[in-house]
Amino acid sequence: MENIEQTLDYRPLNPRDNQIGPDFEPTPNDPPWNGWVAVGTWFISVLLIIIVPSLFLLPYALTLDPPITESESLVEFAKNDPFAIILQIVSIIPAHLLTLLVAWLVVTRFRKYSFTKTLGWKAGGISWWHYPAILVAFAAIAVVVGNYFPEQENDLIRMLRSSRSAVYIVAFLATFTAPLIEEVIYRGVLYSAFQRTVGVPAAFLIVTLMFAIVHVPQYYPSYSTILLLGLLSVILTGLRVWTKNLLPCIILHTLFNGIQSLLLVLGSMTGELDRPPDPGMFFHLIK
Repeated sequence: MENIEQTLDYRPLNPRDNQIGPDFEPTPNDPPWNGWVAVGTWFISVLLIIIVPSLFLLPYALTLDPPITESESLVEFAKNDPFAIILQIVSIIPAHLLTLLVAWLVVTRFRKYSFTKTLGWKAGGISWWHYPAILVAFAAIAVVVGNYFPEQENDLIRMLRSSRSAVYIVAFLATFTAPLIEEVIYRGVLYSAFQRTVGVPAAFLIVTLMFAIVHVPQYYPSYSTILLLGLLSVILTGLRVWTKNLLPCIILHTLFNGIQSLLLVLGSMTGELDRPPDPGMFFHLIK
């Protein structure tokens, strides 16, 4: 176990943390991992979202007659074949589980510390009515942004239009797994380490930008969605700074994605998804 921790470079960047002993009790703003481990955890999470869907897709592509082996053909196949799209969406589940496992190992330092206590699993610092107030304000801003920057066709919209099954699975992931995984990685592992080593303002900026930028490929050229995702990142990171806890971020993120998922499912039933993109229709999977 000691060799594994040395390999992951658990040496904190703050000199005082070299004195971490058996009585050390980590907090959300004083975690037992450093910035390099945080970035490594984030990088692994991104790789899993790229690699795991490919592992699901390739065997199916090779069973076709003729098999699809060329990279360009495979990319088009992945975007247009309904069953290939379903495979890629379903593969997000094991990718999420593996990401959570990696984060758990980092946060608990191989079962040495409590996962929930280290990340901040308290709902304090914000009243219940703040959640609907934030959501309503965000919706109003989304309407204004949508009027100035109309939604454009993007990979997510094309994927959702491929089948109703794709809509249901995406809605499930966006509501029940993505908020937890994204918040643990961004506002949990990354922010906790960065705020201690580079300060709160810099950590706020870095995490906000990382969260927004990593979603750009999925939504380009839908500038309204990208802009609103940036705003969502500002709100969630600001909530983490204000409450010094991760749980409020998870709750707000889940409410946001849950509402979007409900609207998405209703839209698939009424045929809204077959129409041109709606400026208000957006939400995201973990990247």
